[in-house]
Amino acid sequence: MTRPFEGIRIVDATHVLAGPFAAYQLGLMGAEVIKVEHPDDPDQSRGNGPDWDLNRAGMGTQYLTQNANKRCVTLDLKQESAREVFRRLVARADVLVENFRPGAFEALGLGYEALSALNPRLIYCSISAFGQQGPRGPQTAYDHVIQATSGMMACTGTPEANPIKLGAPAIDYATGTMGAFALASALFQRERTGRGQRIDLAMLDVALVMMAAHMTAQSRTGRAAKPRGNDHEFATNSCYAAKEGLIMLGASNIRQQKRLWDALGRPEMAKRTNEERVAQREAERVALAAIMVTRTAQQWEDFLQPRHIPAARVRDMVEALADPQVTTRGLLQPFQDAPGVPGRFAVPVAPFLFEHGGPRVDAPPRVLGADTDAVLAELGYDEPTRGALRASGAI
Repeated sequence: MTRPFEGIRIVDATHVLAGPFAAYQLGLMGAEVIKVEHPDDPDQSRGNGPDWDLNRAGMGTQYLTQNANKRCVTLDLKQESAREVFRRLVARADVLVENFRPGAFEALGLGYEALSALNPRLIYCSISAFGQQGPRGPQTAYDHVIQATSGMMACTGTPEANPIKLGAPAIDYATGTMGAFALASALFQRERTGRGQRIDLAMLDVALVMMAAHMTAQSRTGRAAKPRGNDHEFATNSCYAAKEGLIMLGASNIRQQKRLWDALGRPEMAKRTNEERVAQREAERVALAAIMVTRTAQQWEDFLQPRHIPAARVRDMVEALADPQVTTRGLLQPFQDAPGVPGRFAVPVAPFLFEHGGPRVDAPPRVLGADTDAVLAELGYDEPTRGALRASGAI
């Protein structure tokens, strides 16, 4: 069954996490993705991860995570001969994604104006820390730096331990996901208008959008969000120590909190309004803390979930991935002895399913430059010319 982006060609001139993840999402949905890297200074994620043998081989786990379903070519874009290859590649592409410092591609003659003149249907997506304009435009950052800049760290942690960064590079992956949405939107728009598009995507903007509720609240009250740790303004929507482990309660709305108190044998604690819940939060917290220590976290999860009360035992990643639900959903694609990666590893697929023609991993991540010769041959470069490019170090 045909997937949504089959027949679409994406030139992926990105590195680290956010940019490659954006292109990866469309690759899962059938797009042909050609990853472009410098032959001597490739995507730094190739050297990142807990397995140093893979890092040294340029196949670190951070690289593996979002580079399946891609062909890999090397081009030294500081050389004009390589830039000419790049232009020929873009002339036949639908999408270019790049996440270099703002102005870097323009300085190479590969900016939006130059390439859209070459290919008016091109969708040119630039991903950066702060956007292409503004006082911070030229600055660079990574996920954790954006967490600091955006205020996300300041509202994370507890009143005693704060600021705290998130344990996962959530802004990178949110930026990649938002990038995929922007690209899909631009491709859909092009079907109607026939025109290409420029996309300017900033990590800072994504981080702020991730805190949308906090932003709206601050705009109304003038007060910044405060760190609450594992607690919520509603006691029935917070985390508690159990006889063994921690239990996260999710009785968020009025109906759920009533079901919770009824199930716990304390119907008199149920409130009629959220204002009452906030006003009497401390009394509810004390009562719940005393009740939760009477059973293990797993026992509470098993007791509450059948009663339609959201609750979960706090798990680590090993336990989470061992959950049969993850296997049922097909979220991970395993590989065994892929080229350049001896042994087993798995990569994430998409967090959604289609009835037909849905996301799929077709091929493992490739070693550096694995497809350079084949792609150049497809672009019309004969063997003597490819040999001259190799000899010059341009590829």
